[in-house]
Amino acid sequence: MAQDRPAAEPARSPLGAVAERGGEHVARARHLGGEAGKIRLRQLEVTGVIAVQSGLASALAALLAQHLLGPGAHVFAPAAAVATIATAIGQRARRTFELLAGVGLGIVIGDLLRFALGSGPWQTGLVVALAIATALLVAGRGGALVGQAGGTAVLISTLAPMERGLEVPRILDALVGTGIGLLVVALLLPVNPIRVLDRAATPIFDTVTQQLDTIAAALRQRDAHQAIGALERLRGLEADVGRLNEALSGAEEVVTLAPARWHRRAQYHRYARGATHLERFALDVRVLARWSSTAIQYDEPIPEELPAAMTRLGQAARVLREDCSRGEKSGRTRALTLEAADLAGRAWAEGVRSFGEALITDLRAASSDLLRADGYEPEEANRLVRTSAGAGEAAVRPPVHRRLHRTGQRRFSTGADGMARRSALRASLGRRTGRARGIGRAGLPRRGSPAR
Repeated sequence: MAQDRPAAEPARSPLGAVAERGGEHVARARHLGGEAGKIRLRQLEVTGVIAVQSGLASALAALLAQHLLGPGAHVFAPAAAVATIATAIGQRARRTFELLAGVGLGIVIGDLLRFALGSGPWQTGLVVALAIATALLVAGRGGALVGQAGGTAVLISTLAPMERGLEVPRILDALVGTGIGLLVVALLLPVNPIRVLDRAATPIFDTVTQQLDTIAAALRQRDAHQAIGALERLRGLEADVGRLNEALSGAEEVVTLAPARWHRRAQYHRYARGATHLERFALDVRVLARWSSTAIQYDEPIPEELPAAMTRLGQAARVLREDCSRGEKSGRTRALTLEAADLAGRAWAEGVRSFGEALITDLRAASSDLLRADGYEPEEANRLVRTSAGAGEAAVRPPVHRRLHRTGQRRFSTGADGMARRSALRASLGRRTGRARGIGRAGLPRRGSPAR
């Protein structure tokens, strides 16, 4: 086992160690700064699209309310349009229905209590309190329904005594504003759902593939600090995963509401399936970084096939992202993933210890999750990975030699097949013993042999 141990590192001066750590911190700060800049750029792009949609919707809502509802202060129509669009992408349809329901609830409660209690400061407070309480009981949480219910109750209880007939214009303004908002989002300026998904998934794909390369380099160089650094960077993906989930909801809304984007539905579903499993794959890679650093720290043997498998897995993830963006399935993701599984089997056959074995097990699990992201069912993905890993293991250690290294548990297998094999073995041994003693098949002495 001496050859498995890494060579002793040359002694470093304290100043050199400090300089090296400083260089690592600077490199990490640059990386984080670059990632933050990319995130801000993507946020500015989304902000610009929402701002243009809101401006167009408010102008159209005000113009339509003026012509349909007659002259007057139709303030709520553009306000409702902006409220519909400015909410989080992916929640606009739900927000629209909540807004309309809140307006209706506020009108009903405000009118009923105004007729029963009259008008005044304490009546206004009571009306608003009851409207908010009722909305919370209906919705179960805060949101557009609660806010609109309270705001409408205030308007009804304070302005209705001075100006009659506010209820119908209020409802019509809400209908016009929300309708225009949805019209702008769905017909006039619909976003590209694939671009939304690609923008959200890119930082996760980039981080995962880069850290797989880092883990491979750490295994080759037996550098535990490098593997730990990859683990820390992978732990920072929670915010990106949250943005990806929001993008999935928004893209689904677009391909559902916008006729101009209906032709993207099949591509969206494929991308969404891959993005859903991407979160699980990122967790798998984080586990790989942890096992890699532990195996290095415990000075376990690391076959050269193990870092090669990490590299193949990173290449497969890059190809998967390209396939999702194009909406095609090239087959290269499957080929590279199965190469990684084959290399994992070869590494296991070369010989590993406890942490290395755990690393190989999770590497195979990550390969299966990547195949599932590529569109394979769980059973099929597991079968493909198991077959490839077994082929790699057999290439290094053929089945005959493997049986010699196995314990005796496989020789005495259970079940009907095992019982049949044991019966045949007993019969064979009995025939051999009988011939050695001169006993024939019927249990009688053979001719020419003395009876005993």
